[in-house]
Amino acid sequence: MAKTSRSIAIAKGLQRVLNVGLLLLAAILVVFLVKETIHLAKVLFINNEESSSYLLIEGIVIYFLYFEFIALIVKYFESGYHFPLRYFIYIGITAIIRLIIVDHKNPFDTLIYAGAIMLLVATLYLANTDRLKRE
Repeated sequence: MAKTSRSIAIAKGLQRVLNVGLLLLAAILVVFLVKETIHLAKVLFINNEESSSYLLIEGIVIYFLYFEFIALIVKYFESGYHFPLRYFIYIGITAIIRLIIVDHKNPFDTLIYAGAIMLLVATLYLANTDRLKRE
């Protein structure tokens, strides 16, 4: 099946829309990253309560989530418009760790979350094998 000039133009147009959307998303994530940095500084230096340690740990994990999403967008542009699978796995692991930190009241749920992390780590191992590695 030969590519027509019309289909190539549509693909390029959609790629531009995607690129602009990702750049806007990256800008929004940078703003949230700065806000989270300010929030972490306030929790660390202003609050002296015992509950502030949980806020600090939760804030740090959220900070890593923003950071990983920005790194994913950077990697997308560096790798020629390709989202590497392992970055999504890193984000998933970090999000589940945040969930464990925030909601650790039910031990069975925590065990399920830990199992999900183990499954993601096994997936990450498989994704980094020579047969599946693209970059």
